[in-house]
Amino acid sequence: MPTTYTDLIAEVRKTISTVTLEEIKRRLEAREPMVLVDVREKDENRAGYIPGALSVPRGFLEMQIEQKVPDKNAPVVLYCAGGTRSALAAKTLLDLGYTRVESANPGFVRWKDLGYPMETPPQLSDAQRDRYSRHLLLPEVGEAGQAKLLASKILLLGAGGLGSPAALYLAAAGVGTIGLVDADVVDASNLQRQIMHATSRVGMPKVESGEKMIRDLNPDVKVVKFEERLTSDNVERIFRDFDIIVDGCDNFPTRYLVNDASVWMKKPVVHGSIFRFEGQVTTFHPAAGGPCYRCLYPEPPPPHLAPSCQEAGVLGVLPGLVGTVQATEAIKLVLGQGNPLVGRLLTYDSLRMKFGELKLRKDKTCPVCGADPTITSYIDYEHFCNIG
Repeated sequence: MPTTYTDLIAEVRKTISTVTLEEIKRRLEAREPMVLVDVREKDENRAGYIPGALSVPRGFLEMQIEQKVPDKNAPVVLYCAGGTRSALAAKTLLDLGYTRVESANPGFVRWKDLGYPMETPPQLSDAQRDRYSRHLLLPEVGEAGQAKLLASKILLLGAGGLGSPAALYLAAAGVGTIGLVDADVVDASNLQRQIMHATSRVGMPKVESGEKMIRDLNPDVKVVKFEERLTSDNVERIFRDFDIIVDGCDNFPTRYLVNDASVWMKKPVVHGSIFRFEGQVTTFHPAAGGPCYRCLYPEPPPPHLAPSCQEAGVLGVLPGLVGTVQATEAIKLVLGQGNPLVGRLLTYDSLRMKFGELKLRKDKTCPVCGADPTITSYIDYEHFCNIG
């Protein structure tokens, strides 16, 4: 006779190990090593789950489990609503080579009835789940990570060559609040590289043009505009409400100002710069033990050795790549994923199509972030950089 569903489940239960809900609760309280996997459907998971559990719906188990649980010798406990789907899932994991697999019996319905601890995931709207669906598929992002992005506040210094691609990709990623600092207006000469602007907006303040583009791309994003130059008088007011600074400015006085404020206010700065065919990116995060901008450049170079893009020119596509790397760094910082460029300087030569990396070290004698700082308040940056 063909095998029935009842026969199948009975056979599966003979080959797997089960664990009680009381034992799972004890392990959680004792913080014993355990990978909890919720094999219910996403809509069930959104109503609540056991704290710390990974969501891998039964229908996607074979496709996703090795990515989410790469160690096949890890202690894995699976659960569903009642104990049947998790039993089938446990058999699948054994067949895939996992060695320490258990199925909870009963499941989450009973866990909830017992009043045991539970969590609920961030509540995204249906429209947001659709818009960010490719993010939600990434274990490193998921709904929790997307909620972090939507709650994050990132400030862009400059709405030009670097700020344009950074702003667009941050907006597309769902960063909830984007600040734009720029006192300039859109000029026809900007359009060769500043992709956030358009011919129809020539003469418009860049922060307004940028807001228009960002809002059209993603209405989830709130844009905060600062149509003003960054100065010692306003830097703390502008920085105050933001989590991360993306620095796309093109002059040394502002860079030193940004550095000092970020060190004192403990704000990470994703720094980018471009020159003709070359670019570089690093992340200054002194609060995390990394170097600051003054560790790398204690003093600015003479003006004739550091001409601006207006004086030296720049390949139009170059800021697109550099600004996109800056956006990537900022997103990683929000999510707490990967290895940011703290203590590393990424260099890019577009003519040779070559990337390089330099190691940056924290300067113990740095006048701002060193052990005995000598600069503790804002200085005359125009005079310091000898370009005023």
